[in-house]
Amino acid sequence: MKTNKSFTKRLKVTKTGKILARAPGQNHFNARAKSSKQLEGKRLASFSMTSREKARFLPGLLA
Repeated sequence: MKTNKSFTKRLKVTKTGKILARAPGQNHFNARAKSSKQLEGKRLASFSMTSREKARFLPGLLA
């Protein structure tokens, strides 16, 4: 099975195997938000996936 490339571009897999992704809801309408909230949205957040989802979307990246 092929790796879902559009999905992998949104994720980062760390050396230890943890999956990180951008926080949701940070694409637009951030001008009125506090600067601390804007910076908080740029940070990568932990992203949980079941082993079944990992096998489906990231077969080549995770063992």
